Amino acid sequence: MNKTKRRIFNTAVQIFAEKGYDNTSVEEITAIAGVAKGSLYYHFEKKEDIFDMLLEEGLNLLKNNIEIKTKECKTALEKIKEITLVQIKVTVKYEAFLNVVFSQIWGEESKNKKCKKAVFEYIKIIEEVIKEGIENNEFYDGNVEALASGVFGITCSSLIYRLKKNRTVNIDDVYNGFIDTVVRGISKEMN
Repeated sequence: MNKTKRRIFNTAVQIFAEKGYDNTSVEEITAIAGVAKGSLYYHFEKKEDIFDMLLEEGLNLLKNNIEIKTKECKTALEKIKEITLVQIKVTVKYEAFLNVVFSQIWGEESKNKKCKKAVFEYIKIIEEVIKEGIENNEFYDGNVEALASGVFGITCSSLIYRLKKNRTVNIDDVYNGFIDTVVRGISKEMN
């Protein structure tokens, strides 16, 4: 991605996170990015294309990091720990991205449906690991969809924790707290 397109994209993500997608105008994006309106339309046909790219890049970032981190894992427990750590790191580092996703997940407009689809695709990765853990007798049997949604939701709560404390999140503290409570709850090995 060239510098102008990256600048437009990053500016839009930041404004979407601060003001909301619907409250952000193309004019505002171009003014803050310091580019002409024509430059935006050269790189993106419409504002929703920026949003689509945000979802695609965010999901790819998560998937690629998880694939790299879990490739050498021998057990589902090791995989769920790596997924948790990746997700906490992404949540902390890419807070604006998650603010946009969470603010747009509700509703029935096209962008809302795209957000749901992206989140559910990601949760499906967690479901597969939980299924593997149940099949290999590493995890207690349970509702796989609910457990995967819980893993996703609880690790995303590090963002809520940061907002509540109004400070930087210590990734190791959040990760260890998650492992000590949630993973221990589903893992036969850790009990």
